[in-house]
Amino acid sequence: MIDYVHMDKFLLDILVCPKSGHTLIYVDKTNELVCKESMLAYPIKNDIPILLVDEARTLETNELEGI
Repeated sequence: MIDYVHMDKFLLDILVCPKSGHTLIYVDKTNELVCKESMLAYPIKNDIPILLVDEARTLETNELEGI
């Protein structure tokens, strides 16, 4: 598995949410990239971020606490 703490600074700087165009936040606990603005969580499968709106899950408001 990719070490997101070290490698993703560059990737997170260039990746954006395909729906909102805002920045993504890596959540280690769920292994997802989260967009607070669109309330979507994009999965990471086989170390590849799946940045498709149809593949993302909708976040509940309480899930954003602590992110």
